[in-house]
Amino acid sequence: MKSKLAVLISGSGSNLQAIIDAVAAGSLDAQIAVVISNRKDAYGLERARRAQIPDRYFPLKPYRDAQRSRAEYDADLAALVSEYAPDWVVLAGWMHILSEQFLGRFPNRVVNLHPALPGQFPGAHAIDDALAAFARGEIDHTGVMVHLVPDARVDEGPVLAEQTVPIRPGDTHETLAERIHAAEHRLLVATLKKLIG
Repeated sequence: MKSKLAVLISGSGSNLQAIIDAVAAGSLDAQIAVVISNRKDAYGLERARRAQIPDRYFPLKPYRDAQRSRAEYDADLAALVSEYAPDWVVLAGWMHILSEQFLGRFPNRVVNLHPALPGQFPGAHAIDDALAAFARGEIDHTGVMVHLVPDARVDEGPVLAEQTVPIRPGDTHETLAERIHAAEHRLLVATLKKLIG
C-alpha cells in the first residue's frame, strides 16, 4: 500500500513538482492524495491539475472577513485534509503557521521544508537574512532542512535532514535561491523516501 501524502502549498510549487516527478519516476513509493493551497493563483495548483492530482483552494481571508479565528480556520483545514486520510502532511512552501487545532490532528506526521539550517533564520525571509549575515561577514554558507512540526513554533522541531548551501561573493537573492531550491528538491524527496520506508 502506497503512503498517501497531502501537500500544502502557497506558491509556485517547485518542491511539489519534485515530489510529483519522483512519484512518476517510481523512485518515491507514494501517492499524492491532495494538493491544498491558501492562494488561488498559486502555480502549484496548476502543477497538481497537470498531474491529475485532486486540488483544493482553502483561503484564510473569508475567516478573517467574518471575524472567525485562526483556530477555526486550522480546525477546518485539518478536517479537509483528513478527508484524504494522508499518512504524511507535507508543508512545501506553505506560508501559514499552523496551530494545535491542525497539528493535533496529525501528531508527528507534519513535515516542513525550510530554506535555512536548524536554529538559523526562521520565518519567511530566510534567504535574505542569510545574505545579510554573509554581507556582515558572519557566515559563509546557509542551507536547507526538513523537520517535523510538533507545535506552533516557527521552523522548529525534530530535524529529519539538513544540507549546507555555500554563499558565494556576488550572490543575489535569485542566484542563492536557485541553489537553495535545487537542494530543497533533492533533500525533501530523499527525506520522504526515508520516512515512507
